Amino acid sequence: MRSLMPDESLRILVLLTVTFFVGITGFITYFVVLYRNKQLKNKQEQEQLQSAFQQELLKTQIEIQEQTLTHISSEIHDNITQVLSFVKLNLGMISNVTEINKKKINESRELVSQSINDLRNLSKSLSFEHISLLGLVKTIEMEVERLNNSGLINASLSIEGEIYSLGEQCELVLFRIFQEALNNTLKYSKAKDLKISLQYHFELFNLTLEDNGIGFLVNSYLKQDGLGLRNIKNRAALIGAVAAIESSPGEGCCIKVALNPLKVRLYTDGSHPDRFS
Repeated sequence: MRSLMPDESLRILVLLTVTFFVGITGFITYFVVLYRNKQLKNKQEQEQLQSAFQQELLKTQIEIQEQTLTHISSEIHDNITQVLSFVKLNLGMISNVTEINKKKINESRELVSQSINDLRNLSKSLSFEHISLLGLVKTIEMEVERLNNSGLINASLSIEGEIYSLGEQCELVLFRIFQEALNNTLKYSKAKDLKISLQYHFELFNLTLEDNGIGFLVNSYLKQDGLGLRNIKNRAALIGAVAAIESSPGEGCCIKVALNPLKVRLYTDGSHPDRFS
């Protein structure tokens, strides 16, 4: 049997050494990659759990708000408007009064009647059942009419595309976003005009509110006291929509909520939009 030459033995030793270190390096690299993948997977799972927790927390908050609004709506409808109706009735039963007092009584009755109508409209805007029954478009139309009758702002509504249902829960969230945006406009914007737009397309729904008010710095407002704007963004995220807020001093404000109707998230009752179920 031929013995190995020194040079050949050295080459074999070097080859075995290199193979050993390559194997060790590959083994270590494998476990490093495996460890990092496991870390990444754990991080993703934690982020998903955190996101799910935030969504459940937000959903619970909104459900509590809806229960509160429903209770207030019921109290306004069942108690306050009834009391005012009795006041109106009693004013009409007053007799033996002078012409001047009679005129004042009639004016008071008209004011009470107007208050009753305003409270009933307010009650309806707070009621989930009312919003569910009429749908998003009709309820916004009623709000626009109420705004114009109040004289607080000149509001206009435009609708583009063929109207379809987004589902009761989704439309409720969108209407609450509309109310939040409207409330911010009335409180802070000093705007004279408000344009409201609803765009219905097959793969895109847009709700837009644009005013000609004093405007503001969006980032600065969000950092200081942007609870209303954050509520808009959070509510939108709950149904898988995206809320964009654009404004600058002297340039008014535009709030747009974009939603893909085909990808509406499941909401409290677990139902998909009617149109795609």
